[in-house]
Amino acid sequence: MQLGQVARAIVSDAPAEWVLRPAEPADVEAIAELRATVMRPDLERLGRFDEHRVRQRLRDSFSPQHTSVVVAEGAFAGCVTVRPAEDGRWLEHFYLAPGLQGRGLGSAVLRTLLKQIDADHVLVRLNVLRGSAARRLYERHGFTVEAQDPIDVYMVRRPGAAALGT
Repeated sequence: MQLGQVARAIVSDAPAEWVLRPAEPADVEAIAELRATVMRPDLERLGRFDEHRVRQRLRDSFSPQHTSVVVAEGAFAGCVTVRPAEDGRWLEHFYLAPGLQGRGLGSAVLRTLLKQIDADHVLVRLNVLRGSAARRLYERHGFTVEAQDPIDVYMVRRPGAAALGT
């Protein structure tokens, strides 16, 4: 699927239509706010939440040329960054609005991105906060733990790694 094409989520609870559109510099504040909202529970649990820092880290690393905005049913629903790396790609800043989580949209977006990355036959890496429910999503899509520290779990997915249940 090319950016801008409409896709249908498989799970009936998910928004019927969604699209990835290229991010624009003007999207940074909406994405920074979404990041703060989505990450707050895990960062608070880890004793790491800082109201200003959580937004500023996004602003400092925002890369519109590598970021897509998820639009579901015509509204801003989230974002994802796929940044080139030496041996593949880094999947970063994958956030969905809380009301859309757990309904299949994240899996649909991730399947689409992984299909594109697999076509390039490269690894994809990410990190997720320890104890985050997002880790289960990534494991279901073929990611395995590569390393971890007291805050982050670093995961990798080899090209074509089978998703669980497929």
